[in-house]
Amino acid sequence: MMSNDAKSLASTERLILRRFVPEDFKAYSAYRSLPEIYRFLYRDPPSPEVLRERFDISLNSPFSEDGDTLLCAAIRREDGALVGDVSLTFANKAALQAEIGYTSNPAHAGRGYATEAAEAIITLGFGRFGFHRIFARLDAKNAGSIGVVERLGLRREAHLIENDRFNGVWGDEYVYAALSHEWAARASREA
Repeated sequence: MMSNDAKSLASTERLILRRFVPEDFKAYSAYRSLPEIYRFLYRDPPSPEVLRERFDISLNSPFSEDGDTLLCAAIRREDGALVGDVSLTFANKAALQAEIGYTSNPAHAGRGYATEAAEAIITLGFGRFGFHRIFARLDAKNAGSIGVVERLGLRREAHLIENDRFNGVWGDEYVYAALSHEWAARASREA
């Protein structure tokens, strides 16, 4: 089995972010198959077969063109537990823009892991990949996710009214973002 820090892309005091490995599937599917995970994602939980297929594709997915996603496991250092996942998706390669996403394992929610993992992947996106702008799109009712981006100092740029529909219900969306120079200034202030 691969050690928790093998192929580490980023780390924090409590977490290691790395690409998923096949051995992670059981822990990944345990939370990614829960209906509450999809509450604000405008889709139903995937079937076990589709979940496995998506996971397997993510193991070796490229990260170089529009639409490509870098999906990372957020691993707790102290015991190797998978506390969630975090991602960057190339939104616009020419404009150097990426979208951040994150999902918490409910068994580990409420402990700041999502904020810590999001901060690490945003730093990775600006530092290693050279993005100019990183943004998050959130359901306006998702207070937990809004708290994550606001704690990180991302700016709310838009409130889209009834821009998405799931199961016959319209939903609003917020867009939060940070520019690379803003993120660097934030890091300087905190140092």
